[in-house]
Amino acid sequence: MKAGISACSNGLNPEYKKRIDELVNVLRELGAETVSAAHIYAQTDDFSGTDEERAADLMKFYKDDSIAAIYDISGGDLANGVLKYLDFDVITNSDKTFWGYSDLTTVINAIYTMTGKPSVLWQIRNMTGSESQLQRKRFGDYLAGDTNSLFGISYNFLQGNCMEGVVVGGNIRCFTKLAGTKYWPDMHGKILLLESLGGGSGQIATLFAQLEHIGVFDQVAGVLLGTFTNYEKSNPEMTVFDLLKMHIDDKLPVAVTKEIGHGHDSKAIIIGEKMSFME
Repeated sequence: MKAGISACSNGLNPEYKKRIDELVNVLRELGAETVSAAHIYAQTDDFSGTDEERAADLMKFYKDDSIAAIYDISGGDLANGVLKYLDFDVITNSDKTFWGYSDLTTVINAIYTMTGKPSVLWQIRNMTGSESQLQRKRFGDYLAGDTNSLFGISYNFLQGNCMEGVVVGGNIRCFTKLAGTKYWPDMHGKILLLESLGGGSGQIATLFAQLEHIGVFDQVAGVLLGTFTNYEKSNPEMTVFDLLKMHIDDKLPVAVTKEIGHGHDSKAIIIGEKMSFME
């Protein structure tokens, strides 16, 4: 197996090179050879290359028949800049799966909207983080055919007791950047996954309000809340669900999981795949 390593969002600090080299070695030990994109590390401010150059890196992987999967190792703010340069016809006809998280929420949901193809919300760099051994075990199990180890999540319902639909969303701040664009998914009947790294109560609440104002909570079949890392660490008086309840009615199913988000121990979830959740 050969995998492409891309960076569609902010360029990585060159100090990360040792960690990326470690990741390449881990993947090799798991049986996956890697090819890195030309633009990985920051060159000018946050940019590893222009939007067009980073998009060309990604499309090169999609066009390379020897590449089986694409793992994006970046995050930040810049990923939506590549969207207008992507060839979605090529992506449609490809059998590769794109993996990324955080700001790559924009690319993942755009791929689903424009092609109907699923992608994976997960950061491959988790295999070099504080939970590296756990994540290497999970990913190794996945490569060996045991998908539950990496993708099987536990959850509980906060409102309602069941929901079913194609999962869309991801990082709430990054997902809302697609609103009003052709890359925004049709939200009718979907399960909306929302998680976040940063943001206080005001920032989270205002994004919930934005989703309410554009009619999302009237269209979706349910909401799955992942972790809201920094908000939860701040010990706020209101929970994320308290903030969400200000913007939804009491009939919309809402479930919560501690296993999807920015934590180094987070599991993966497929965006663009139908899932069922039951109490």
